[in-house]
Amino acid sequence: MKRTLFRQRALAYLLIAPQLAVTAIFFLWPTGQAIVQSFQQEDAFGLHTSWVGLANYRALFSDPTYIQALGVTVVFTVAVTLSALVVALLLALAVDRLVRSATVYTTLLVWPYAVAPAVVGVLWWFLFNPTIGPLPYVLEQMGYQWDHSLHGTDAMILVVIAAAWPQVSYNFLFFVAGLQSIPASMREAAAIDGAGPAKRFFTITLPLLSPTTFFLAVVNLVYAMFNTFPVIHATTQGGPAGATDILVFKVYQDGFVALNLGSSAAQSVVLLVIVIALTAIQFGWMERRVQY
Repeated sequence: MKRTLFRQRALAYLLIAPQLAVTAIFFLWPTGQAIVQSFQQEDAFGLHTSWVGLANYRALFSDPTYIQALGVTVVFTVAVTLSALVVALLLALAVDRLVRSATVYTTLLVWPYAVAPAVVGVLWWFLFNPTIGPLPYVLEQMGYQWDHSLHGTDAMILVVIAAAWPQVSYNFLFFVAGLQSIPASMREAAAIDGAGPAKRFFTITLPLLSPTTFFLAVVNLVYAMFNTFPVIHATTQGGPAGATDILVFKVYQDGFVALNLGSSAAQSVVLLVIVIALTAIQFGWMERRVQY
């Protein structure tokens, strides 16, 4: 690897200054504001602010609706991450075996990632709408009455599908690149030694894909916890009865709808701590099992 050396430090700092400014203005400063606000209580009109210490956090963890949202977030995050990774890997394996038309299939499968999250939510809401949607009609012919506005399980399935669908395209690109980087001679040698497709996958392909899988697991985890608000808002709005009320949506509900800014800021800090802790666990535990 060729290393670039700057004789003048001022030039190096000048080149990274724009990115540092963006990070400070749009990430560090809002985070600091949220931390400070989580220890304050503000009236609905924003005219008076008082320092309340840890009262917002104590009220938060004694609130049964927040505990429910925490459990919903765990189920939702695990379901979105696993489904997006598994489906993307299966599609990547199918495309990897194609000699011809692989580029065409890759292009078609990548298109969903370009769709805006809010549009994705509206699209899947329409497809699963119990009145006009085609999928509930098909399910009804099979003997299942679908209604995500009444049944929490149906609502969770809907938001998981809607949230995982665009991520499948993103994961698919990386898995295809990872599969193409694996030398074909290794799999051919294993086949000559008598290893079947399943054994070749679990002993050669999957271990060599572990760096890609590890990276995508972190990305999908952060996506499911932070970037799925438009999908929830466009499909179920947290209902029914909080069955799809994940933490990031509850931050919006309490902060912008209920105007409880102190509680909303405390929830943001808790969500940030959870994601940092999970990411640290992933890098500390999972990375040791990654074969580079």
